[in-house]
Formats: sequence, structure tokens, C-alpha cells
Amino acid sequence: MSEALLPDGWMRPRGYANGVAATGRQIFVAGMIGWDAGEQFQSDDFAEQATQALRNAVAVLRAGGAGPEHIVRMTWYVVDRAEYHAALPRVGAAFRELIGHYTIAMTAVQVCALMESRARVEIEVTAVVPEA
Repeated sequence: MSEALLPDGWMRPRGYANGVAATGRQIFVAGMIGWDAGEQFQSDDFAEQATQALRNAVAVLRAGGAGPEHIVRMTWYVVDRAEYHAALPRVGAAFRELIGHYTIAMTAVQVCALMESRARVEIEVTAVVPEA
């Protein structure tokens, strides 16, 4: 179980948490990009790649016995800030469908490039699974 942290007097952030407290087994997911399990890009569209990257992260979590409900932190690396902002409605819909909650400490950073030249976004995830 995780708990969003919000200092007294701060405005509640939209779409993320300022901090998260959690205890349990930690799972660290490497940067996921928008290609499929065969390492093939099906699209160069930002929102479609972000959706696939989220699917990939969830698949890795499932392999570790976790799910999206255990995510406590995400870092998004995007190659074009304007492209990211333009795609937010579609990305938000995919996020709600695949992840379902916003009790996640998130950071988004624009970078000059990613290691795979067709990649538009890369997403790292940290999850904490409560111990039984």
C-alpha cells in the first residue's frame, strides 16, 4: 500500500503526487520505449508510443508479481516537450486505462535524443509490493 504525500497548504498536483511513501518488495523497471515485444515500432506517434511503453512497463511488473497499482514512481523522458503536451489528452486516457491511479511521484524531462532513434518517449517505473 502506498500513501501520497502532500505538504500542508500545497495545492494538490494534477495527474501525479509530489511524493509517495510505501513499504514492501521493490521492483525497478528499466526505461520502456514504445516498441512491441519483438522490439518493433508499430507507430511514430507520441501517444501510441507512450501507450505501448506503459503496456511494456505493466508487462514487466506482472512478470515480477506486481501490477500498476503498485507503482510509486515514474520518470518520463521525452524528445519533444511540445509533442508531449499536444498528446496529453490521449496519453491521459491510456494512463487511466492501463495504470488507473495517480498516486505516483512522477517526473517528465525533455532530452535531446533517446538511444533508439525512432523512440519518442522512455518511461522508467518503480513499484513497491506490500509484504503479506
